[in-house]
Amino acid sequence: TMLPSIKNILYATDLSKNSAFAFRYAVKLAKEMDAKVTILYILPIVDSAMEVAIITQMGEDKYYKLREEKSREAIEKIEERIRGFSVKELKDVECKKEIVTSIMVHEGDAVDEILKTAEDLSSDIVILGAHGKGILAHTFLGSVPQKVLRRSRRPVLIVPIPKDAKDLDL
Repeated sequence: TMLPSIKNILYATDLSKNSAFAFRYAVKLAKEMDAKVTILYILPIVDSAMEVAIITQMGEDKYYKLREEKSREAIEKIEERIRGFSVKELKDVECKKEIVTSIMVHEGDAVDEILKTAEDLSSDIVILGAHGKGILAHTFLGSVPQKVLRRSRRPVLIVPIPKDAKDLDL
């Protein structure tokens, strides 16, 4: 049997505090394996009752424009952070082009989106940060990694994020 090759890495983030800890693993693995990283950011979903209320209030066009804007802002924010990260950590602005080949913003259930994207992209490994117990235990990084781990048909690397760390959010 052949050793598995790692060429496509999916890094999923909610841009929460110190999440660059996990991103570093994605970059390190990519450099060692000559692999590419896709960054997936999941826009928090608006529950449908609330969405209806907002649309009624704002009008549909305005609402969808706003969603689109949020998605664009997220991509810009991530790109900016990657540039900062590359300059600071890799002394190398090319990191984005060579390593991070795409940034995707999806909306929906985080677990479903991560699993679906991993399948769609045939990712060789999925990397997620996980905050420990405490205030964030039930947000994206609480139960999401556990559920992804349970349901994924692909290898998953979960990186514990130190509580007291002062790090970038990426």
